[in-house]
Amino acid sequence: MIKNMNEAFPFQRVLVTGGNGFLGRFIVERLHSFSDLKVFAPRKSEYNLVDASDIERALSETRPDLIIHLAAVVGGIGANQENPGKFFYENLMMGVQLIEQARQHGVKKFVALGTVCAYPKFTPTPFREDDVWNGYPEETNAPYGLAKKMMLVQAQSYRQQYGFNSIFLLPANLYGPGDNFNPESSHVIPALIRKCVEARESGASFVEAWGTGTASREFLYVDDCAEAIVRAAAIYNESDPVNIGTGNDILISELMRLIVKFTRFEGEIRWRTDMPDGQPRRRLEVSRAFERFGFRAQVPFEEGLRRTVEWYEGHRAVAGAIKDSTSMEVRDSLSN
Repeated sequence: MIKNMNEAFPFQRVLVTGGNGFLGRFIVERLHSFSDLKVFAPRKSEYNLVDASDIERALSETRPDLIIHLAAVVGGIGANQENPGKFFYENLMMGVQLIEQARQHGVKKFVALGTVCAYPKFTPTPFREDDVWNGYPEETNAPYGLAKKMMLVQAQSYRQQYGFNSIFLLPANLYGPGDNFNPESSHVIPALIRKCVEARESGASFVEAWGTGTASREFLYVDDCAEAIVRAAAIYNESDPVNIGTGNDILISELMRLIVKFTRFEGEIRWRTDMPDGQPRRRLEVSRAFERFGFRAQVPFEEGLRRTVEWYEGHRAVAGAIKDSTSMEVRDSLSN
């Protein structure tokens, strides 16, 4: 899992915000593989991380020496357009207050999860970490992206002034088994999988997809992302932001073709060209992650997509019951 499997994980008590969410469950599972490591993954019902007093109580009661901050209020393009103020305020307040309280409580290290949405709208591909400030993010998810990017500013300034060890990671769009398939809050892959499966079963002649299909996205299998974060938590101790991804993107039209194939839907795809595509392209330059903490994604996209479709087909009751629990879950806003 980390560079030297014989070495002990360098922390004893870990607080994972959003630890019961999609990505969080994979990270918590990996952390539990280390002996004598206490892992805390509270729910929003226990601590509201927008409330400073709840954050203070959480840190006093769990006494972590490492915090991995995954919790976020997020959604797809529609949710971002409907909730720009909420997404900005709640994500900003969670991050700013958590880092400050962590510093005050003597936490040894803070791992902050950013988002690919923080990159400027017209960033040249592949996105390099040094380009993160070279323009304004894509408008539909800019408030969310900027709120998350403020943790990078805080992490770097706190390292400079206080010597506080905080790192900032920028994951690509996540997917995989256990994703959120709720049609009101899901992102492009689970949304299209559900549409195609339901259309196949109902005998519908077509499904609709937002945009033109010409935008591209990079997708990272959720367990690969968990591996990267645990590696970085154990090894990486620098202020430079780090991309977490595969280094490969795919056109949304090609993604749709693969989903149609794996779900065995035989109808027509109708593109809603009146709806926005979002950022034109997203592909990350990922060499820094390998150089700094030895991470390289392992799961090929088609294999990961096939696993995701199979999981959904086999867990329809569970997947259909998933509600919008995004306030304690890390996700990435997608354009579709």
